[in-house]
Amino acid sequence: MPPYHKCDHDFTLEPERLLEHTFIHIPGIGPKTEKRIWESGIYTWQDFLKADCVIINPSKDRMIRYELERSLRHRDEIRFFQNRLSSDQIWRLFQDFRDRAVYLDIETSGGFQGVDEITVIGLYDGDSVFTFVNGRNLEEFEIAIASYELVITFNGSTFDLPFIRRWFPHIHLPPAHIDLRFVLNRLGYNGGLK
Repeated sequence: MPPYHKCDHDFTLEPERLLEHTFIHIPGIGPKTEKRIWESGIYTWQDFLKADCVIINPSKDRMIRYELERSLRHRDEIRFFQNRLSSDQIWRLFQDFRDRAVYLDIETSGGFQGVDEITVIGLYDGDSVFTFVNGRNLEEFEIAIASYELVITFNGSTFDLPFIRRWFPHIHLPPAHIDLRFVLNRLGYNGGLK
């Protein structure tokens, strides 16, 4: 593989646009190639598009530019990126789509007396907390969750969301899901919340 080139530009990071710092949503670009792009002095999509030097190789650079132009056209569409990021990289959506995100947690009866049912669902959207209680307003959850595009849980991919799908068989959950259990695990934090 040819060495990556260091572009002679002074690019700066804009931390409020995290998604535009990633290249791994592009087919054929993984974490190692992304790191090499950053090491070449290219930190954002715009940096890559403005660069007047060869970053990887002419052919691959053309493909990346094409994909970055598509990314900019679909910049506000969470599904576009959710479909292109692997599950271990989906966390990169948070900062750019947090205004469409909701934190979710459920409590169940734990199989008490042979029945396992949802007792409470809690949502927090960054401003307000919403509580849905079985026997009181649990059915309203299905309508409330439909207004979000990103759901954030802890262990939700193996517990909360499958349980919700069984309880509400026709529910439309947000298209993107960040499970903090696995994000934290990759950072060295293991175990549950309790």
